Amino acid sequence: MIDHYTYRVIWSEEDAQCVGLCAEFPSLSHLASSPEKALRGIRKLVADVIEDMQANGESVPQPLSSRQYTGKFMIRVPPDVHRRLAREAAEADISLNRLVSAKLSS
Repeated sequence: MIDHYTYRVIWSEEDAQCVGLCAEFPSLSHLASSPEKALRGIRKLVADVIEDMQANGESVPQPLSSRQYTGKFMIRVPPDVHRRLAREAAEADISLNRLVSAKLSS
């Protein structure tokens, strides 16, 4: 199951080390001297946490890769932003939805 989670490795200037991260477990991280060690470390940490959660009857986060997405989400913006986007969409002769989708995709 740990293979389905979303991992990444970044450099931490502050720690002068690589940091392994997992999107589904944002509170976890693993510091290491190389990207490979950071990835191995965060994967091991996630496996240990999942094992602990299951032993305690806690629900384990679903991997992002296996979640179903509808393509819909709601966002609130200030009225002036809404007005500006609506005007821009009207001037381009497209729907507000299409305009915002294009802006988010780029």
